[in-house]
Amino acid sequence: MDKTTTFDNNSIRVMQQIMEPLFMVSKDGSKVEPWLATDYTISDDKLVYTISLRDDVTFSNGDPMTAEDVKFSIDENTASGAAGWGFVNDAISEVTVVDDTTIDVTLKRPWAPLIADLSIFANGIVPKNYGGETAADFYKAPVGTGPFVWDSWTPGQSVKVVKNPNYWQAGKPTLDSVTWNVVADSNTRKLQVQGGQIDINDTPDWSSVDSLTAAAGVKVDTFPSTQIDYIAFNQQRAPFDDVHVRQAISLAIDRDAMVDAVLFGNGEPAYSVLSPGTPYFDKNAGGASYDVKAAKDELAQSSVPDGFSTTLLIRSGDANQATIAQIMQAELTEIGITLEIVQLDPTANKQARLDSDFDMAWSAWTMDIPDPDQWTSFAVDPDGGSHSAFTYYSNPDVIALNREAAVEVDDTKRAELYADLQKQLSKDAFLAYLFYSPYVYATTDKIDGFHVTPLGNYHLEDVTKAS
Repeated sequence: MDKTTTFDNNSIRVMQQIMEPLFMVSKDGSKVEPWLATDYTISDDKLVYTISLRDDVTFSNGDPMTAEDVKFSIDENTASGAAGWGFVNDAISEVTVVDDTTIDVTLKRPWAPLIADLSIFANGIVPKNYGGETAADFYKAPVGTGPFVWDSWTPGQSVKVVKNPNYWQAGKPTLDSVTWNVVADSNTRKLQVQGGQIDINDTPDWSSVDSLTAAAGVKVDTFPSTQIDYIAFNQQRAPFDDVHVRQAISLAIDRDAMVDAVLFGNGEPAYSVLSPGTPYFDKNAGGASYDVKAAKDELAQSSVPDGFSTTLLIRSGDANQATIAQIMQAELTEIGITLEIVQLDPTANKQARLDSDFDMAWSAWTMDIPDPDQWTSFAVDPDGGSHSAFTYYSNPDVIALNREAAVEVDDTKRAELYADLQKQLSKDAFLAYLFYSPYVYATTDKIDGFHVTPLGNYHLEDVTKAS
């Protein structure tokens, strides 16, 4: 539950109910709005942001939230550096306390994404000095200002939170508790939501959407997203350090067929590192399209012209990933690559990716802020907290271009820089982009008010459940 070093969405969705940021993404995902903050002003030189805080917020333990807590929380994230989400705060020079309800954020340089950066979960507000605990002990049962309070955790199985009686939004939440259960098998989840054993089925298989829609007592909702599914190449392992190999694999993938087979038509092929819902998305980014002859030509120019054997890591029990893997297995055979599918349970799969213990791995990304810098810095900058999305990709020109785009405050110039960045990444094929898809959830008809933003987060304080 350490908000500064956790990269997987399942954990993040839990911590977002406990620890809240100063600003929050809007319902449509297009902007950020004041949350624990009330307003801000910017100095003429664009280097100092003065942020006003709410004066009616307490932590779940009853202590008031003050500017000291806010400074500590932002500094804590900054200090995580390359090991966590600290790269998001890289432009921050200093956070100073003006008074109990005001802070100044001083920048090293003008920085367009600052307010968006302050809306990320990693900058969520926690008590100063962890309320007297060590960081390790604090994150075993974190305290925040959110609508729910930590209750219990069985690693790999379930997490439970309970209602925060001191929540600053009057009348919320109405739910007494929420439990997330880890159920890897999608068919089991389908049966559970149909039988009422669970209230919300996170990401049912697209193949089951029609039957779930027709099931009595079940609702299926799709929400616009910023999700991109992709294949990560571990460039620490040969031959994935060879751009011709990466291009060959990217060209061998029939994305239209994959959209039909995996998403049942509920999506579109991906040709850029950015999704269409992300600012500065360039539809002409030049990502690979299906071309078997071109794929064979690329492999012929590579260090392994006669082909090779490799593995693809996916989560066990996930029918969507299994279908992706089977399609790739058949398609890569056509160009001389033998693919073995490796399935690990969600917890082991996550650890393997963190440890870079894979050749290729399925993964997906959703934006956490309405600005491309979070994803591009995570994905292409080795100092961005994940060794370039766990690929160990490192191109000095790309790194410099990405950093220039983040600093640029002129919107037109910034769009041009991100367009250049997307085109260069397509040439380097550091990922094999697969498709863009909406979020899909199935709920019982007793649940009301459940909404997922394009960034993938949801507010359980707004959810009600009929008896």
